[in-house]
Amino acid sequence: MVDRAPRILLVDDEHAIQTLLSYPLRKDGYDVVQATDGRAALDRFAEGTYDLVVLDLMLPKLDGLEVCRRIRARSTVPIIMLTARAEEIDKVVGLEIGADDYITKPFSMREFRSRVKAALRRAEMQPHDANGGPDRVNGPLEVAGLRIDFDKRAVWVRGAAAQTTFVEFEILAALATAPGRVFTREMLLTRIWGDAAYRDPRTIDVHIRHLREKLELDAKHPEYLFTVRGVGYRFRDDDAG
Repeated sequence: MVDRAPRILLVDDEHAIQTLLSYPLRKDGYDVVQATDGRAALDRFAEGTYDLVVLDLMLPKLDGLEVCRRIRARSTVPIIMLTARAEEIDKVVGLEIGADDYITKPFSMREFRSRVKAALRRAEMQPHDANGGPDRVNGPLEVAGLRIDFDKRAVWVRGAAAQTTFVEFEILAALATAPGRVFTREMLLTRIWGDAAYRDPRTIDVHIRHLREKLELDAKHPEYLFTVRGVGYRFRDDDAG
């Protein structure tokens, strides 16, 4: 636990949005650093340590998706993307390259503050959860060609490394450490983000689809991650046959 205010990098090219969002963040006690274009965002990020990045999708010089990709290549810092677009493709792409969450404009200040608090709370808990939350097992878990190392947050399938995002790993870990147990989308949202408020349950579907693409030989006929229609998802349970 660091003895300082959480530091947030706020990236948006609209002055009105910068003012609207930075004021309540600072009022809540956060240290806010601002950037108004993609290149400036990367420069600011390289200059210090941050606990959260709030990143607009549409930015001059370098768009938000590219900024997200470059930050994620060197850091696991939580990233919340802001988008004025409602199309599913923008949300999918943002999540695919490593964003942890997204908010579609316009949004309420209550929703924004809730998302920020949840992201920071989860990041603070991450070192502890990675080494032994209540559902973790001792040592790596191996089943049917899949190996999950919780300490290293690493995954191998059929002998090859599988690169997962933070959220993907958390979903996989939750399911794999309780084989056969059915998790609803709301349960997974709450487990990963601290609550399910303001979040589209389909977010979980996107991450499950990405996990299947990385782990399954045939995503339409999975070996590990099964859909329980109308309810949610479960991990394979060999004892159940």
